[in-house]
Amino acid sequence: MTVTAALRRRLPLIVLLLATAAIYLIGITRNGMANDFYAASVWAGSEDWKALLFGSLDPSNSITVDKPPLSIWVMGLSARIFGFSSASMLVPQALMAVASVGLLYGALRRLAGEPAGLIAGAVLALTPAAALMFRFNNPDAAMVLLMIAGTYCTVRALQGPGGRWLALAGVSLGLAFLAKMLEGLLVLPALGLVYLVAAPVDWRKRLLHLVGAAAALVVSAGAFVLLTILWPADSRPYLAGSTDNSFMDLVLGYNGFGRVLGQNHKGGGGFAGIPQDCLTALQDRFGGAHGAGGHSGGHGAFGQQPGLTRLFTGEWGLEISFLLPAALVALVAVLWLRRREPRTDLVRAGAILFGTWTVVDGLLLAEMKQAAHPYYSLSVAPGIAGLVGIGMWSAWQRRGDRSGLVALLLQIAAGGGWAFALLCRNDGAAVWGRWVVLGAMVAALGAVLATRGADGPRWQRAITWCLIAVSMLLGPAVYVWSGIAHSQTGGSPMVSTSEHRAGFGGRGGGSSARITALLKATDTTWAAATNGSSSAASMELDSRRPVMAVGGFTGADPSPTLAQFQEDVKHGRIRYYIASAQGRGVPGDVLADLPDQCRDVDLGGSGSTTGAIAAWVQQNYGSEKVGSATVYDLTKPVGAHH
Repeated sequence: MTVTAALRRRLPLIVLLLATAAIYLIGITRNGMANDFYAASVWAGSEDWKALLFGSLDPSNSITVDKPPLSIWVMGLSARIFGFSSASMLVPQALMAVASVGLLYGALRRLAGEPAGLIAGAVLALTPAAALMFRFNNPDAAMVLLMIAGTYCTVRALQGPGGRWLALAGVSLGLAFLAKMLEGLLVLPALGLVYLVAAPVDWRKRLLHLVGAAAALVVSAGAFVLLTILWPADSRPYLAGSTDNSFMDLVLGYNGFGRVLGQNHKGGGGFAGIPQDCLTALQDRFGGAHGAGGHSGGHGAFGQQPGLTRLFTGEWGLEISFLLPAALVALVAVLWLRRREPRTDLVRAGAILFGTWTVVDGLLLAEMKQAAHPYYSLSVAPGIAGLVGIGMWSAWQRRGDRSGLVALLLQIAAGGGWAFALLCRNDGAAVWGRWVVLGAMVAALGAVLATRGADGPRWQRAITWCLIAVSMLLGPAVYVWSGIAHSQTGGSPMVSTSEHRAGFGGRGGGSSARITALLKATDTTWAAATNGSSSAASMELDSRRPVMAVGGFTGADPSPTLAQFQEDVKHGRIRYYIASAQGRGVPGDVLADLPDQCRDVDLGGSGSTTGAIAAWVQQNYGSEKVGSATVYDLTKPVGAHH
């Protein structure tokens, strides 16, 4: 095959990848530092190798972010090569989108043919949750890329004696675990099931290969876990989110079963000390649960009440559900259409793989009871895209049969009909979009019925597919545009056109100019200490000086202890202690919206280590009001001596 012929054959894929790159890269720096929480860790990693290794929040290594460091490694290395900036941090995330689309295409092409791969790639690229998170600095982008990589390796293993490919799938999922812990393993049941059902080897080899893949997963993920165990605890940053400075406590508690079951891993910590009226005000301001501490709470921006309807309503529905009904129809349709095929049939195997991924991942997200951000739905997006790709192409090929024709019509109706319903339900969307979607859906159904099993001329097929694409993809494309056209900052980016406000981890106006000047003038190990990682991160990014986050992300981590803090102050390692409600990660513009009695509430909890440190500082050091913050100079004790 000549180079020209090869390029012509690959032209649709090249166009898809270039379009994905354009969508995700153009204007990416309008998101600035995106989530300050992770941006500060990237900056710290660009300044100190140990901070990069552990994902520390500051280059002096007081405490980590509350996730494993794999995504920080990627962005931090980019910052070390190109210098720390919005572009050096976010461009690698966008390139992960291109790689994800390419790998998903590769998996679907091997399962059901090139058209199925192109459809799936386009669906993933035009998923609103993907447009948010592949242009952001949260770890979800790296996690999903590695989940798709594991899927691709599993598909390769299904094509032949695949022990090595399945082991590579295990390595990919181990790395996905190091991106976002247990969420990165939500695809594991799907990969294990499809290999057990459809691999072209006898059952003994299938089991043996699965054991080998599990071992590869444990080794690839366990290497970092072992590092945190063997490295002296007093020589590394505290592992944020854990109660005992251990990685496994973080996995099984705060970032694991605690989120699913809604149990507060901190006992009486977290927000236990906040008056109910103030907690309600915070929830109302953000339209849902107060997620900084990972506590359950209601609905709105942080997600609707747990239940099967969560994925179809509110912000969740806009980010992930446009093609979810069509995907579920596709799952049933493919299983029915391929019911008489042999055990190793790859098309049916693809439906089993992506169907299990969608159902297991979707149900878990729907029932998650604690700190469920809508953007978590990105993890189910490849499953939906894979089902739509396999389902649409399989039904199209069988449209001459009644069952294939019905399957195709139902998928078009489910995709276009639900998109119309979502666009009608949300006044912020372009009104014209809903009617274009409805018209295209009706026209597509008519075109399919008119041609039935006849291939017809190429132009006729092209028009039919264009109508199908508009009816099924215009709706999510509207919200992809909404997500990328607005600056996305804070802890919970949204595609909703009604409001785009900074959440926890956002700038919220940043630090005051005077506080920034004070921090820049210091030469101590930490320029300051403050309650909570979000506020510390903002101060670091403004001053480019290390700031100790007392209590970590939730403000309830037992780090540092009062004795450790006193020792650091005694030896002149911390210059200032800065107290403010923003120390819990509450941006200044949010404070302005709260009732007066809530602006000075001790958000750390009076019984916590954070509260003990604050009380000790207040008793022993004089203060100065700087804007909404109270600044204590820890080199100037008054009253009782430290």
